Amino acid sequence: MEQKITKDTVIADVIKINPNAGEILMSYGMHCLGCAIAHGETVGQAAEVHGADLNAMLEELNNF
Repeated sequence: MEQKITKDTVIADVIKINPNAGEILMSYGMHCLGCAIAHGETVGQAAEVHGADLNAMLEELNNF
């Protein structure tokens, strides 16, 4: 069953769900994917901190 990535999905889980997530997230300025915060921070929180367009990012993350 395919999982949908939402604003509440933790970054560490996003990387497990979408093999291309690292590249996509880095394109939005999120370069610290392996740091401790990535294991507890959600996509929505990361988008807010990095000033990223959440809807555009979610669309890319779910297009796999």
